[in-house]
Amino acid sequence: MGEKTLPIITINRQYAAYGRSVAARLSEKLGIPYYDKDFIRKAVEQSGYSYEEIEQDGEAMSGPGRLFNDLMNATVGSYPDIYSEIFLAQKNVIFELAKSPCIIVGRCADFVLQEAGIPSFDIYLYADIEKRRQRASELEEAKGKNLDKYIAKRDAARNNYYKHYTGRDMDNCHNFNICIDMGSVSIDTCVDILLQAIRGVQK
Repeated sequence: MGEKTLPIITINRQYAAYGRSVAARLSEKLGIPYYDKDFIRKAVEQSGYSYEEIEQDGEAMSGPGRLFNDLMNATVGSYPDIYSEIFLAQKNVIFELAKSPCIIVGRCADFVLQEAGIPSFDIYLYADIEKRRQRASELEEAKGKNLDKYIAKRDAARNNYYKHYTGRDMDNCHNFNICIDMGSVSIDTCVDILLQAIRGVQK
């Protein structure tokens, strides 16, 4: 029998639930790359949009911004649907990345791959507000902010983005192979659990 191949791994997460930390540690253990902020840069290269435009859209789609774009689309036929074009560019990057084993954080990668019939191992990370408040306090982007409000805002943006493009709720456990409470386990323990689960489904 040939050597088993790792599946494409996707990670969805609540804000400040250690998604990037888990991805980095998992990447190190498995010897495969992971993509988060770098993913945006790859999308920029392929889409023709500026880095600022794609980073602004990213997973932080604002309700008013999306509403304005949809309204203009419905009333002015030639108005460009920037959000959809950026999402299409990101889908193309996901398909390119999925040609070899890797870890993709966010960007509805789980749904995009499932819709295309590409096997993936899908992870969801969450934690209680106390744990996430502690983590957010360590992040430069959250410095000087009301942490509870900032966490709620980031969660809402991610949930809206995911819901808009997938039609389903990001916190629905049925969408994923495994969900882990990062408020109950350490990063190392989480990674150990994931390694066992992922190696159990290698094909």
